[in-house]
Amino acid sequence: MKKNFYALLGISLLTSWSFAQKPERVLDKTNMREGEHVEFCVTHKKLAELKKDPVMAAMIVAAQQESENQLKSKGDNNTTKSTIYKIPVVFHILHNHGSENISKEQILDAMSILNRDYRRLNTDANNVQTPFQGMPADVEIEFELAKIAPNGACFDGITRTVTALTNDGSSGQAQVNAVIAGNDIYQGIWPHTKYLNIYVASEIGGAAGYTFNPMGDATASAQGMYYNGVFILDTYTGSIGTSNVTHSRALTHEVGHWLNLSHTWGDNNNPGNASSCGEDDHVQDTPMCIGVTSCNLSSNTCDDTNDPNNFSSWTTNVVDNVENYMDYSYCSKMFTPGQVARMRAAIISTIAGRNQIITASSHAATGIDTAPTLCMAKFATTRTVICAGESIQFTDESYNAATGWTWTFTGGSPASSTTQNPTIIYNTPGTYAVKLVATDGNSNSTSDIAGYITVLPTASGLPFYESFENMAVLSNPKWFVDNTTGNGWAVTNTVGKTGTNSAKLSNFNETTTGQTDELIAAPVDLSSINTATGVTLTFKCAYRKKASTNSDILRVLLSKDCGETWEIRKTVTATSMSGTNTATTTWTPTSADWLTVHVTNITSAFWTDNFRYKFQFISGGGNNVYIDDINVYAGSPSEEPVTAGLQDLGSLADISLFPNPADNEVQIAFSSKTASNEIKLYVTDLTGKRLQQHVVQANEGNNLVYITTSDLSAGTYLIQMVSESGQRTLTFVKK
Repeated sequence: MKKNFYALLGISLLTSWSFAQKPERVLDKTNMREGEHVEFCVTHKKLAELKKDPVMAAMIVAAQQESENQLKSKGDNNTTKSTIYKIPVVFHILHNHGSENISKEQILDAMSILNRDYRRLNTDANNVQTPFQGMPADVEIEFELAKIAPNGACFDGITRTVTALTNDGSSGQAQVNAVIAGNDIYQGIWPHTKYLNIYVASEIGGAAGYTFNPMGDATASAQGMYYNGVFILDTYTGSIGTSNVTHSRALTHEVGHWLNLSHTWGDNNNPGNASSCGEDDHVQDTPMCIGVTSCNLSSNTCDDTNDPNNFSSWTTNVVDNVENYMDYSYCSKMFTPGQVARMRAAIISTIAGRNQIITASSHAATGIDTAPTLCMAKFATTRTVICAGESIQFTDESYNAATGWTWTFTGGSPASSTTQNPTIIYNTPGTYAVKLVATDGNSNSTSDIAGYITVLPTASGLPFYESFENMAVLSNPKWFVDNTTGNGWAVTNTVGKTGTNSAKLSNFNETTTGQTDELIAAPVDLSSINTATGVTLTFKCAYRKKASTNSDILRVLLSKDCGETWEIRKTVTATSMSGTNTATTTWTPTSADWLTVHVTNITSAFWTDNFRYKFQFISGGGNNVYIDDINVYAGSPSEEPVTAGLQDLGSLADISLFPNPADNEVQIAFSSKTASNEIKLYVTDLTGKRLQQHVVQANEGNNLVYITTSDLSAGTYLIQMVSESGQRTLTFVKK
């Protein structure tokens, strides 16, 4: 094919904010591979978007023309053929302590696949369709993890940045800026003329991956890092961990764009559009096509015999090159010689300084031509807080050439090990150090971390109550605070619903929307709970918006395994906590400002002896937030019939149920005139059959009860609220 427009998979340079939950996006299903939930590429869309800016449009046209001239004048001639070009690579992992913080093993797997595909070492290239037999070509480009950072520090080619922006890729430039400012190796510019920067995140604007063809200058800048980087989801990185084999060649595809390739059908439309038969990718030996979103080996979408510039060996129309890495298929396995020529021309081009990345000076600066030596002992675990009797696997992350390991585990069993990645059991509560001495046979490096492992004390029994009155700070083993930047949860002795203390998060001055702060509790023993009693978590919170548009969120997450895994069980919105009230100056609640939240859906899966819960606050521009009077207690719903006709409930006021119709839960808000007001809630069908029953201890003032409806079929249901003063029946519809 001939007509290549720059295959810019990118996003406009806009600042953005992020919640820690992924933003809702309107996805174009015609630009998605079958069975997937992200757009595989957004090349043509982003190109059109960028070209709306006259300056950007001129830059794109100039880069395109220079690239075409470069290819015509040099191509892959005898001076470059059989030269193996090496590219230093850095993986920048953006994470917020979730699964997107992928392992080094998964990154190494992704690198292995990238090198396999670009050196044509993949055995499936031998099984392409008949018209393309013998065509799959070796690009003769290799990729190697950098060993030296821009400041000369030794590292392993991986940086990690804790940021809520991992979940919001609305602005790739914002994600790059987060890496520059907050990664764990070197805070500054990672020049694109020395490193291929690959950014891995949980969300990158609704796509699986994107990048830019070579464009712009060789300036070492944040913008240069953005326009010359590759962005990819963690779930499309490699074939293991959070990814899989089906997704594993997305990085091969994106690096193809980075090396100046287009999609096989050109850049005008989504795959499958008939008008693409009039477009081209400027590569002669790829047949005209409209693109596929599955492994459709019989696809034959354009009449190539009508293309006067088509590949000379094709005298008749042929099937589409569905197995090409630059298509959307699930069976991609090849680059053509024409694509190889184009990529090799790109890597020796001056456009965006691509030719600088393959120089000896670049290789020396990044350490890829240096024999690896041990420069740092390092280890990691998936978690550092466990319950007694649990085990932890330690992973050696020493770089770059450890061959021996001597571990010391204070309080652990065994207490020492020479295995590279040992598994250790801790039986006694306490806080313990871990020490690793790594060696490469010539030198040693030591990592010795005091207080690295915390083994929690025996779980509290029921009822559990916390009012923060007898503590000055939130410290383990009773409470843990997870805070990456800015203010974290802390005890305040100036206000409380009960007494004078509470847990406070100073959110008023939080400037990062999407900042996540967690308050994590020690274990509670729920093993004695049974179906007849059930269990409820109640807490009081106080919060104000600063403006009506604020979107802060308070979540309650539960764990059945001492914090190894967590499930979101409740999300309390800013409006639920604040209503229409706002406070434009730093805010402290009065007694009337507290809302009691009742979490009733602690199902039997959580009735273990190491149940844990945590509060997760996600900033959205609002004021301070407070938590007090946390109570975990067993309910005792009776089976007595509900008396018909008694509709008083004089102890309660302002009763409302929402949303209605409901999806997965309904909320019941009410005000109690008295403290310790026991309310029984029965969910029934229209025949009166009880489907759920809950007991909450309503507190004086505003209360909010969550009832899970996810297990109910679509239809109409009743919720009967019963107290000593009467009863009230509420009706709702499950969608």
